[in-house]
Amino acid sequence: MNIYETCPILENEKFLLRLVENEDCDDLLSVYSDKNALPFFNSDNCDGDNFYYATKERMREALGFWNLSYQNGWFARLSIVDKTVSNVIGTIELCLRVSEDAFHNMGILRVDVRSDYEKEEVLYDIVELITPHISEMLGCRGIITKVPMYAVERMKAIQKAGFTKSDHLLIGKNGYAYDGYWTMQ
Repeated sequence: MNIYETCPILENEKFLLRLVENEDCDDLLSVYSDKNALPFFNSDNCDGDNFYYATKERMREALGFWNLSYQNGWFARLSIVDKTVSNVIGTIELCLRVSEDAFHNMGILRVDVRSDYEKEEVLYDIVELITPHISEMLGCRGIITKVPMYAVERMKAIQKAGFTKSDHLLIGKNGYAYDGYWTMQ
């Protein structure tokens, strides 16, 4: 199952994951304008974008770029729908890392959620829903995700899901070395 040929829809009792849609704009604006969520977003190697979108126009631009990126096979951005309230509460970004560092041919997992969802049990449910499918969707040899050292709830969730802290740095396209990555083989 190549994610760029057919993007799967995944769900459990609490969450549904599907490709982002333009209709998600208002819900996603509440995620990407949430200043308390911003420190948890992984913007490493993203050309200076910090994923803070304070206007509907800026959120629409981001959705347009995410859709273009999916069509070109650069990355896939999935909406996270909380089924209990029928709202999009965040996104997952997936892409294959092609590099000359320790993370070559690894799938990058980015999980952005509203700050009220930055909780161990919520993040664990989301990570457990997506991780079993990433290797097949991206054709990768493992998964990496970034967890800043202050992201205590996130750290507990990914440890519980089977990730381990990596000693390696991710070397960006500009040569900058990023730390805080966790891996699942």
